[in-house]
Amino acid sequence: MNFHVMTLFPEMILSGMKNSITGRAIDKGLIAVEAINIRDYTTNKHNKVDDYIYGGGAGLLMQAQPVYDCWNALRKKIGKKGPRTVYLTPQGRTFTQKDAHEFALEEDLILLCGHYEGIDERVLEEIVTDNVSIGDYVLTGGELAAMVVCDAVSRLVPGVLHNDVSAETESFEAGLLEYPQYSRPEEWNGKKVPPILLSGDHAKVEAWKHEQALIRTLERRPDLLEKAKLSEKDRKFIKNLLQSKNDSDIL
Repeated sequence: MNFHVMTLFPEMILSGMKNSITGRAIDKGLIAVEAINIRDYTTNKHNKVDDYIYGGGAGLLMQAQPVYDCWNALRKKIGKKGPRTVYLTPQGRTFTQKDAHEFALEEDLILLCGHYEGIDERVLEEIVTDNVSIGDYVLTGGELAAMVVCDAVSRLVPGVLHNDVSAETESFEAGLLEYPQYSRPEEWNGKKVPPILLSGDHAKVEAWKHEQALIRTLERRPDLLEKAKLSEKDRKFIKNLLQSKNDSDIL
């Protein structure tokens, strides 16, 4: 899996991705991350990549030429006519685990980071295949969002996680939030680990985990239940929970 990040701050991307799980994955050759400085492709004698906005407005806008030339050089290097190109923007669709799975199928993924007031619309129309947002808020640039996408996608690349089962049981994989988890000691600060987890009965433990995932999702993200793949048993369990709380308006 090769990530190609187009940015004005390549050191930010490289320093952020070289740590922890992604750093180990890079060292093992499971993923590759390169950060390309868009400024290297400007033809402006002052090395500028931005200018004032036509029609007025606050701030400056990244120009089309350096962004396109940077992308075109990448396209030729990758050897693909139309490589998957993701623009990180608050105007994009919200990035989800489903997107992470889809992006993980790509051999090469280009991520474009904007700055200032954004990027000239003409080049976006020319090169971008996906407009993606990591949430309903505005950042100073796309670098943090790009690293979020790279991290989420990297975890789905075979071999990146020590235990590949981890990726299958985490939050959002089954449309539910992950169940609560516990480690040693068995009692901490007066709170004990649920006895079922110490029972050794794997079937009952798995059933408990699933029920806890349903409970947590109902309490924290009930909107997810509308799209989750629920069995009749799950629906009955949720219905009983709602009745017990006398809060049938949650769903």
